[in-house]
Amino acid sequence: MKIEHLGIAVKSLKNSDSLFERLLGKPNYKQESVEREGVTTSFYQVGHSKIELLEATNPESPIAKFIDKKGEGIHHIAFGVENIYAEIERLKSKGFVFISEQPKDGADNKLVVFLHPKSTNGVLVELCQEKA
Repeated sequence: MKIEHLGIAVKSLKNSDSLFERLLGKPNYKQESVEREGVTTSFYQVGHSKIELLEATNPESPIAKFIDKKGEGIHHIAFGVENIYAEIERLKSKGFVFISEQPKDGADNKLVVFLHPKSTNGVLVELCQEKA
């Protein structure tokens, strides 16, 4: 397992991309919409990990609700795994609770699944695996 990326909820990708380009000294390498989640993402490579900026595309999306409740900021930590299905079973056997136990297509060519923050000290944890 490795830290694949940190997800940061933002109100405006335009403003946040400008900020992160100045902060990191380079532009994003990818911007992508995930319609099913109501979000547009922007990715920055930082060493072996990434930063994912997330902007809501509709007021009902999880990111819009997060920003309404908590404001902009760190939304989740994502761990890259080799076998997402084996990790789901391993973590379930250790008592972790998932928002959904079925991986789905995510941004940046990944299969993703999220653990419920109630079982991870209030932190939304994402597991992600590169799609073949």
